[in-house]
Amino acid sequence: MDKFYVITNSEKDKDLRTTRRIYDYLREHGKACTVREYQRKGGEAGTGDFRYTDEAWIPEGTECILVLGGDGTLIQAARDTVNRRIPLLGINLGTLGYLAEIETSGVGDALDSLMAEQYTIEPRMMLEGRVYREGRETVQDIALNDIVVNRAGALRIIDYEVSVNGEPLNRYGADGMIISTPTGSTGYSLSAGGPIVSPMASMIVVTPICPHTLAARSIVLSGEDRVTIRLGPGHRAEHEEVFASFDGGGSVPMATGDYVEIEKSEKTVNILKISRISFLEVLRNKMNGN
Repeated sequence: MDKFYVITNSEKDKDLRTTRRIYDYLREHGKACTVREYQRKGGEAGTGDFRYTDEAWIPEGTECILVLGGDGTLIQAARDTVNRRIPLLGINLGTLGYLAEIETSGVGDALDSLMAEQYTIEPRMMLEGRVYREGRETVQDIALNDIVVNRAGALRIIDYEVSVNGEPLNRYGADGMIISTPTGSTGYSLSAGGPIVSPMASMIVVTPICPHTLAARSIVLSGEDRVTIRLGPGHRAEHEEVFASFDGGGSVPMATGDYVEIEKSEKTVNILKISRISFLEVLRNKMNGN
């Protein structure tokens, strides 16, 4: 690889020490490197349909995107750049990183591997969700981790009617529902009691959030299934309101009768893997350390 693009979460690398180290190292080895610093509030990157970087900023011919931050930074950067299909490598500056596999101590070795073409590329499944109101599509978006439908306002149980491929599955009284990819199975879904799925699998995980029953469990579906979550009337036939979010951002309001259809997206995110450490070893190390 000869042409690199760096996306830095400056809240994680406040003095840009790691960013400068990477930039200088690549330039010293005769490689092209463009740096895009991101700040969550204000600034050029705070506008538009992107959250971390506009894909139009990425120079033509870029072979690798280096993302400095945590898993959240990598997820949002992946969403912003998915149409360019450029492989991403996450450098972990956060606390717990499953996606961002490189720690700051291993940056030099990782860059050497990239320049020597010693890596593999893992295509990761994404979800596509469409929100409907009165039969009309209002929002369409994609997610690498998960699509979450969660209550808004008062602390009360919400009824969610879940169907798969048009066939009713179950009705949940819960705070919300998480529909995750295998990549997202180690995120919010795991915190809500969901299973961990190998990231290269093609599956959809349905997990209720704080269900009001002892019998509710996560359900693992085929990646070819279509999941529909419809907001029910509530226990007192009241008008209920919830929000649908895609990878934790852009909350979309929903009300009783609205529904969201979720299925596997045609788009994928290419994640670079440098180390020969297996997913199981990464998982074991992360879980033992937390």
